[in-house]
Amino acid sequence: MRRRYYKREFVKKKRPHRINEEIRANTVRVIGEDKKQIGIMSLREALTLAQEAGLDLVEIAPKANPPVVRIMDYGKFLYEEQKKQQEAKRKQKQTKIKEIQVRPKIDQHDLDVKLKKAREFLEEGNKVRVRLRLRGREMGKPELVTSLVEKIKEKLQDIAEIESPMKVEGRIGIMVLGPKRQKKGGGKNAKTED
Repeated sequence: MRRRYYKREFVKKKRPHRINEEIRANTVRVIGEDKKQIGIMSLREALTLAQEAGLDLVEIAPKANPPVVRIMDYGKFLYEEQKKQQEAKRKQKQTKIKEIQVRPKIDQHDLDVKLKKAREFLEEGNKVRVRLRLRGREMGKPELVTSLVEKIKEKLQDIAEIESPMKVEGRIGIMVLGPKRQKKGGGKNAKTED
């Protein structure tokens, strides 16, 4: 049996910037490593400046006329950019949707326990999906659904706002509640200083 060998094509990862000899322009605007503008010069002169400093010449704004290049340590620059992105990602607040399930004939104490949990979710900044399950004859009594929805709204009105009202499709009704947004100044109660 004969073995077949396939050629593996190694694909270079594309860098976001052109560096050193990859820059195509003849004349460039050079910015030094101290972020001060050096001036407009030929690419060859800019490359010799970067090599004398022991750094890379990186094309920052390729569409400018002439293109803008900067003398910097490219590896360090990429590392710092990656750290900034990670830090920004860490600071982002991600809202999750938590869910509570209720039935129209739920006992008052059980409803209070579920609404207490929903209140905790809302205080954490998460959204709450209220899933209402109907069985048998409960489907023929829409007043049970409306009275339960009114109880939920009444108990959570100080901390929650309705993002999606109760929609009953078949045997399941769904309502989405979100935490109340804080109003940022500029309202009627905002005080002005003289």
